[in-house]
Amino acid sequence: MAAGVGKTYRMLLEGRQAQESGRDVVVGYLEPHDRPETTALAEELEVMPRLRAQHGALELEEMDVDAVIARRPELALIDELAHTNAPEMRNEKRWQDIDDVLAAGIDVISTVNVQHLESLNDAIFELTEIRVRETFPDRILDEADEVVLVDLSPEELQERLRAGKVYPKERAQVALENFFRGDKLAALRELALRQVAEGVEARRVTRTLDPLSQQAIAERVLALVEPQAKSQRIMRRAWRSAQRLGTTMDAVWVRKPGHEPTTEEATQLAALRRLAGVLGAHFLEEEGDDLVDTVRRVAGERGSTYVFVGTPDESRRREVFGGSLLSRMVRELPGLDIRVVADRTDRGRLAP
Repeated sequence: MAAGVGKTYRMLLEGRQAQESGRDVVVGYLEPHDRPETTALAEELEVMPRLRAQHGALELEEMDVDAVIARRPELALIDELAHTNAPEMRNEKRWQDIDDVLAAGIDVISTVNVQHLESLNDAIFELTEIRVRETFPDRILDEADEVVLVDLSPEELQERLRAGKVYPKERAQVALENFFRGDKLAALRELALRQVAEGVEARRVTRTLDPLSQQAIAERVLALVEPQAKSQRIMRRAWRSAQRLGTTMDAVWVRKPGHEPTTEEATQLAALRRLAGVLGAHFLEEEGDDLVDTVRRVAGERGSTYVFVGTPDESRRREVFGGSLLSRMVRELPGLDIRVVADRTDRGRLAP
């Protein structure tokens, strides 16, 4: 759920146990955070040398992916999955490094906090008021052979902070007043528990349903987006719903004929396409004079059963809810569930 619960320690324990059972284990990258217990646990394991990179005035250390692959262990322990590498490294992200290590036939154990999960980015911002910039694709969890939740109560974690076991004591009080407040930790813990529980349920359903049953209950999600930042929230919410349904998601932007995106729109479209790539969704750009007609055609072609739309701007609110666009969608898209994705940060504006 957060830094300091003992993820790296647990990873090293797993590595030590694997080594004692006869497996060839190396530490590809370790971030001990100056915690003596963690450092001591790594002493019995082979630690791969790091690459040094200069970034401005900073000297950074990164994992040497090529060295790990050349060493060819059976198992590599690689800390901090969501980490962003220094410029000029082999890959931009450490999860991409891990993909390369896995492709070489080497098993990997890694660590990550729930706030780095891409599809939860908006939910984390709503809970903590902090926008997490380092994220990783949800497919990493989906493809893992095993996901282990390293759990700790908020009270225990706060005690670890006060004792200087997570950050230096001079930083602990600031952390306790911000990200590590009890209410925020409780919410993050709930998210982590729910994420693992949903993953367990999804695997159970996949294993127990025969192919004919899976085909009979096939669902597909379609998210309507515009070249605006708020559409990223729609895509993430739609994708998480698709995951719960055990299906895939399409995102579509319906462009007016002859309309050329402005510079700002082009930037937002590029961001949406990147997000679709990270989530593993399909991004479609369709041309059409009539939004509902175009959505009906796309939904028919893609086999969509759910359509997600965003909350309209104030200028369009009367049009959408007053009997125009939304009512047309309900009327002219029979058999499709239509869901309006709210901006949860607006809850404080609710009238009493």
